[in-house]
Amino acid sequence: MARKVVSRKALRAEAEAAEAIEKAKKPAKKKKAATKKTTAKRTTKKKVAKEARMKAFWGVYTQSMKRVVLFEYADKKAADKKATELSAGGSKAPHFVQLVKEPIEE
Repeated sequence: MARKVVSRKALRAEAEAAEAIEKAKKPAKKKKAATKKTTAKRTTKKKVAKEARMKAFWGVYTQSMKRVVLFEYADKKAADKKATELSAGGSKAPHFVQLVKEPIEE
């Protein structure tokens, strides 16, 4: 089945004519001059969270994540040595070395 071709210009002309008739029926009302005071919106500055400076350490941990010893970052060899000593020292659980970052308190 063929559809009827719709003329957009004709439909627009009909709509404008209908609007004109509606406006002619309604009596024109006088609009009051609206004087609104606009208040300036206050801008607030959000506090920027100061990033805490962190310092790196090497920590020797047990298998249950309990920190045994803490070494400076430059002393990784000493941390590895301590972990092997604790693991071989007859304890059941092996010890391991993990990087720890803690905030610097000024």
